[in-house]
Order: sequence, then structure tokens, then C-alpha cells
Amino acid sequence: MNIAVMGTGGVGGYFGSLLAKSGQSVMFIARGAHFEAIHERGIEIKSVFGDFTIKPARVTDNPAKVGPADLVIVATKTYHTDAVAQAIRPMVGDETVVMSLQNGVDAADRIGAFVGMEHMIGATTWLSAAIEEPGVIGQYSQFRRIAFGELNGEKSSRTQRIFDVLNATGAVIELVDNITKVLWTKFVFISAVSALGGLTRLPFGDYRNVPEARAILTSAIQEVAAVARAKGIQLDDDVVEKTLVFIDSSAPVIKPSFQRDLEAGRVSELESMIGIVVQLSSDLGIAAPVMNLAYGAIKPSQIKALGK
Repeated sequence: MNIAVMGTGGVGGYFGSLLAKSGQSVMFIARGAHFEAIHERGIEIKSVFGDFTIKPARVTDNPAKVGPADLVIVATKTYHTDAVAQAIRPMVGDETVVMSLQNGVDAADRIGAFVGMEHMIGATTWLSAAIEEPGVIGQYSQFRRIAFGELNGEKSSRTQRIFDVLNATGAVIELVDNITKVLWTKFVFISAVSALGGLTRLPFGDYRNVPEARAILTSAIQEVAAVARAKGIQLDDDVVEKTLVFIDSSAPVIKPSFQRDLEAGRVSELESMIGIVVQLSSDLGIAAPVMNLAYGAIKPSQIKALGK
């Protein structure tokens, strides 16, 4: 399969490298020093599942030169979504499928507005990974999972083909008929831990068993779940309990990428991780005091990072 990875950060770099390692034709799209390092030395993966290097790696810093792909994987930060959606248009041919592995719950709609919703499938991922230095991706979580499916819930030959390709990488791959529910179930988790991580600046293991912090974490999970249900999303009745079990079973050193960006003083995905919950809770009349607190407490650092 001819695959283009738009955004060769932790998620795109890791899954793209797994795909290349399994024999697929992968074009990585990167920029700056990261592009130069990949071009010169390939992509080095340091992973809890085993280290490996893709060398040579096919890489470009100009998506307009790639041409139509069978599959475009979008893995950039959410604040680049609209610009990225325009940039990938030359890679989208008549039969191209676009899969966003970005955080949040609205990426498919935002990208589809530019390239056509007929090209979009819904997808989400569970992975902790980051660029450690140019050309080097660290992967830290015991989970490396992608769930995806047609947005209308139907089965299709194109999603089956993509499943076969992704499944050959060794990651946990799920082809589902309820991707919107899955997206929101994952978002309940990532939004809540982004809020707690942003407030505490500590990894999972340092706050999840502190009773006072765990109570706040639980409230955050409940608030995001309440917003989802108010939007008509049919979450599992025990989504809060399952989310806590997942957090408890994760490696104690895990930090969301949102939190790592905050700690590094970089621009973060505040709006798509927490701001959207604050806005929707207001629109829907749902109380969300923890998420509002997190948004207000973290926003000054976002303004500073933006240089405003």
C-alpha cells in the first residue's frame, strides 16, 4: 500500500515506521531538523517493544510533491488541522482514504471539509510516544492500539484492506462499527488525564493513587462523559470505572503529549483537549467545574507559549 504520513512526530513516526518495517511503501512528511535527520540517517525507534531503525526512510518536507496516496495518515497536532487539511489535498486522489490519528473528536469533520468527507474514515489511537531528538522517536507505553471504521458504521472493502495492512505491524488494531463511540470513549480518558497532568505536571503514577488527586481525576472523567452523553453519544454505563482501570494499568511514567508540550513551554492542544469540553459543557448546560478550573489554570501558559 502506498501510504503518506502527514506529521512524523511520536504517533506518525512510530506507526509509520511500523508500517515501513512490515513492508509497506511509506512516505514520511516532516520539517526542519527532524526532516534533515531522517533524510540523512533514517528514523530510529526506541520502543518498549524493541528498538529498530528505518534506513533509508522515504521523507519529504513538501506534501505537494508526494502525489496521490492509497492512505494518508494525519498525525499532526490539532492546532495545525486546518492548514494540514489544505496541505494534503494534492495527496488525495479519487480512491484515497484519509485517517486522522490526532487527539480530540472533530478531526475527521475538519479535514473532510477540505478534502471531501467521502475520503474520511474515523480513527483514534492509544500510544505514548514523542520525538526525543531529530530523527529519533521514543515509544513508552505498553499499549499501541488503533481503532478505526467507517463514520457511518458500515463495513467496507477499503477499511478491511487497511485493517489487513495495519494488523501486520504487530500493533493492536481494531476495525469497529461504532467509531464515534470509540472516539469519545478515548476522549473521556485523554481529556481527563490531560487536565490532571496539566495541573499537577506529574506522570500517572505520582497522582493516580493520591486520594485527593484521584477524586479530582474521577470528577474530570465524569464531566467529560456527561458532555458526551448530552451530545447523544452512547457511552458504556461503566465508562468511568473502565477509564480508571486503564489509567491504573498504565505505566507509572506515562504523560500525555499535551502535558509534555506544556512542560517544555511549547504551544499545546489546550483547545482540543480541554477547551472543547468547557465550551460544550456551557452550550449543553452541563456542570464541569474541574475542566473549567484546568482550562483557566493552564491557559496563561498557553498564551505565554504563543507569545501573546
